[in-house]
Amino acid sequence: MVRTVKTPEVRRAEILQAAGELFQELGYDSTSVETIVRQAGVAKGTFYYYFKSKEEVLAALAQQLCADMVARSQRIADDPQLGAIEKFCAIITAQNQTVDEGQALVEDLHRPENRALHERSNIETVLSFGPILAAVVEQGNREGVFQVEDPLSTVQFILAGSLFLFGHHMFNWTPEEHAARMQAMLLLIERSFGAVAGSFAAVLGASIQGEE
Repeated sequence: MVRTVKTPEVRRAEILQAAGELFQELGYDSTSVETIVRQAGVAKGTFYYYFKSKEEVLAALAQQLCADMVARSQRIADDPQLGAIEKFCAIITAQNQTVDEGQALVEDLHRPENRALHERSNIETVLSFGPILAAVVEQGNREGVFQVEDPLSTVQFILAGSLFLFGHHMFNWTPEEHAARMQAMLLLIERSFGAVAGSFAAVLGASIQGEE
């Protein structure tokens, strides 16, 4: 029988896929390295060649989720057929969809013992999405629908604030409190961008309500 030789990239991706499926099905705590090894069909030594621990696998999955979100957002930002407001709303919608698809991973990141990893992921989100959203805001400036002197700093403040306020579930908002703060954030975005009141709040509101 001819032995199938896989590239390191393929083997690593298979381990990540197996771990992601198990985290989704069993939960992070109930998934062991042994379980991941069996699911991926590799030797334990192969696992440790690519990852030092289960925690490192979670970090890689979080990085992968962020990369997927960035790729989706960049495609929207590069679409010449969309205006700035359309792009901004579409990017937020795409982010929410990606988070929903990786909900189990997001919940694992929210666990207290993974706080440091979650904070690193938030930093990566601000650094990765900042330039993409800033480019959209700059387009809005050219279109005359936004008036922002420093697009990058503005969107990074908004991203950091929203991640802290909603990302950790530390405040335990009631549904009513959550909705009120979401509406306040939408108003803040419109005012920060110098946009006409209500110009994209309705679209973003419908998208963001999906997080509740």
